[in-house]
Amino acid sequence: MSKLTDLPKRILIGRALRSDRLGETLLPKRIALPVFASDPLSSVAYAPGEVLLVLSVAGASAYHYSPWITLAIVALMVTVVASYRQTVHAYPGGGGAYEVATTNLGQKAGLSVASALLVDYVLTVAVSVASGVENLGSALPFAVQHKVLFSLVVIGLLALMNLRGVKESGTLFAIPTYAFVGGVIVMVLWGGFRGIVMGDVMRAPTADYQIKAEHAGLAGIALIFLLLRAFSSGCAALTGVEAISNGVPAFRKPKSKNAAATLSLMGVLAIVMFVGIMILAMTTKVRMAENPATDLLINGKPAGDGYTQNPVIAQVAEAVFGGGSFPFIFLAAATALVLFLAANTAYNGFPVLGSILAQDRYLPRQLHTRGDRLAFSNGIVLLALLAGALVYAFGADSTKLIQLYIVGVFVSFTFSQGGMVKHWNRHLAAETDPAARRRMHRARAINAFGMVFSALVLVVVLLTKFTHGAYVAVIGMVGWYAVMTSIRRHYDRVSEEIAAEEEGVGDETVRPSRVHSIVLVSKIHKPTLRALSYAKLMRSSGTLEALSVNVDAAETKLLQDEWERRGIDVPLKILDSPYREVTRPVIDYVKGLRKESPRDAVSVYIPEYVVGHWYEHLLHNQSALRLKGRLLFTPGVMVTSVPWQLDSSEAARKRARKRAEWSAPGAVRRGPVTPPKKEKAAKK
Repeated sequence: MSKLTDLPKRILIGRALRSDRLGETLLPKRIALPVFASDPLSSVAYAPGEVLLVLSVAGASAYHYSPWITLAIVALMVTVVASYRQTVHAYPGGGGAYEVATTNLGQKAGLSVASALLVDYVLTVAVSVASGVENLGSALPFAVQHKVLFSLVVIGLLALMNLRGVKESGTLFAIPTYAFVGGVIVMVLWGGFRGIVMGDVMRAPTADYQIKAEHAGLAGIALIFLLLRAFSSGCAALTGVEAISNGVPAFRKPKSKNAAATLSLMGVLAIVMFVGIMILAMTTKVRMAENPATDLLINGKPAGDGYTQNPVIAQVAEAVFGGGSFPFIFLAAATALVLFLAANTAYNGFPVLGSILAQDRYLPRQLHTRGDRLAFSNGIVLLALLAGALVYAFGADSTKLIQLYIVGVFVSFTFSQGGMVKHWNRHLAAETDPAARRRMHRARAINAFGMVFSALVLVVVLLTKFTHGAYVAVIGMVGWYAVMTSIRRHYDRVSEEIAAEEEGVGDETVRPSRVHSIVLVSKIHKPTLRALSYAKLMRSSGTLEALSVNVDAAETKLLQDEWERRGIDVPLKILDSPYREVTRPVIDYVKGLRKESPRDAVSVYIPEYVVGHWYEHLLHNQSALRLKGRLLFTPGVMVTSVPWQLDSSEAARKRARKRAEWSAPGAVRRGPVTPPKKEKAAKK
């Protein structure tokens, strides 16, 4: 079965890479920009439209507020980029907002940030892909008619490309991202040249349409609320900014310097493109409506259900380049592609964050494992499944999905900047150098301003978007928080239960009988010590050794040091595993022993602990089960499982016994069941 599945796997994702080639997968700045910044760069394709859609509630006359909203969004983006530049220098190990919040504000704050980011990454994939399909529909109507199917296919293809590795997928994504950036900048420059130098009058296809105001003549608090809602919707342009701070380890050295430079370049490009599109949208008189079928009037009549409202960027491109022209088609295709690829920011952020959380025992340990191509494959697959479910549930409607967006972004922004303020306070208390203190004061001021600004935006977003769908994102965050705390409690309980005693003799070291050969070891805990004692007891002749596979060099070093410290009188052999496999090195080693001495038997002892709930099996690697399955088919090899029952397994046994002893109502009154006549005859 392994050989049958291996060939398709190699065709789809490529040949496995050795662990020592991890350095070759690190990204230069030119590749890191499209990998980590495709989301904020591509958001300029839909963020201007979100601003105009909200303002259209008060009619086209409200569009004159859009320049002020644009300036507010630009100011926020500058603040956030400057703040995260401090983060990548202070915390180059990755983890971004999660690490900053956990280190400076505590475990609960860190977990809140992680929950927000996980929700945001899932929404990034769903919104980007759905918006990409809608933009593609401006040139290919068939895509919009089957947008759920198109979206699911694109999510699957993106997952497949990322499974091939970060560097390889980044190279593939670089061309569309740079094509989009170049196309937008050319459009802005050409539009400015036509309008300012040539004096041309450029008009969007919707310039002559009228907007039926849902709430005409808004003033006072109602107008302020509308403007705040438009601002919060336009803040979608900031999504993905935090991904670079999470992915610092993926950059080439010097990591922090390259990450900060990429972050600055991303901010400059995003601001130029966003401002340029907004100016051209106002100049060409683009008209957008939240409900175009009824609120957009063509020659005084509603557009109707058959009308398709093209995004702002598509209408501006048609006004500047002309509909059907090569530049228009090129930009439409590049926009659709980059919106699809914007999801790549999440495909790089979610698995890395999931790996860090798994290492901290908040998510299943499988998410910490790198796949054949040195990417966090399990995290990539999990993200694709969650985003696919969300797209299916919301019918791939970007307008509905985007209402869930942004909340998680500004939760992480606020906590991250608050954590950085505390970080600088701690360092200032110990720093005496005047020049260093001036730098720290300046950095703290930037982070403090970012914290206050982000907190205000978060409040605005919650007030203006909560009833429009943001409550779903809040529920998602609470759900992630509850799941992660439950997983951590489980892992903590298991670690405490199986921890090896420092002194004295416990049940795990008692020698009940005799025999031996190889004891498989991952860590020193009670199951391992019991397996060693049992193997010593069962050994009648031959050798006894402990065997461990080197998947993580740091953990292997800790195991060797602990082994020597405890003075365990069994030799420990370490098998190297450049492809991070556990099963194959053990199988090869056992087969080697059999080949050297064909008449000898090999006995393998596998320590494992027994859980009592089905969901607990999902939280632990099934390496023991895979090893037993392979070893049982190896001639001359005996496999012995040395179980260690956890408390949950004892509770499960009691529940099973209680069910077995349960009697149905009336069973005692009915008495014993009389066997059928055929059964009586058979007994005779």
